[in-house]
Amino acid sequence: MKITTFNPEIISNNADPIVKLFEELGFEQRHRKTDVDGKDITMIRMTDPNGFHVDVINDPHATQDTTLIRMNVDYYPEAYEILTDYDFRNAKYNEDAVFTQKAKQSRMISPSGFQIDLIHHIKGFFESL
Repeated sequence: MKITTFNPEIISNNADPIVKLFEELGFEQRHRKTDVDGKDITMIRMTDPNGFHVDVINDPHATQDTTLIRMNVDYYPEAYEILTDYDFRNAKYNEDAVFTQKAKQSRMISPSGFQIDLIHHIKGFFESL
């Protein structure tokens, strides 16, 4: 298994001030995807001059800001097994993963509470953003 992306991800129902903060810190919006999976969700990928990334997700249904680690992998089953071996559980769903046309994804939560957004992307979708 190879980790292809590893960066912070912030989910908020009011992303504009968060985006503005990171712009003041030197980040620029690299991609903006609206109506993600047909929902009123906007994903904003930001990058700084050193190549660091932060993803800001505006979800009007979020009840509070949540920060987690986005971890894209090239082989989902192995990553999922490693996390579950360390007693992570799927925080949002009672099944292995959420499948969309674009990705296989699980929000995994550790026993102490930190979260990893485990994602395996279908090639081509996110490169086109």
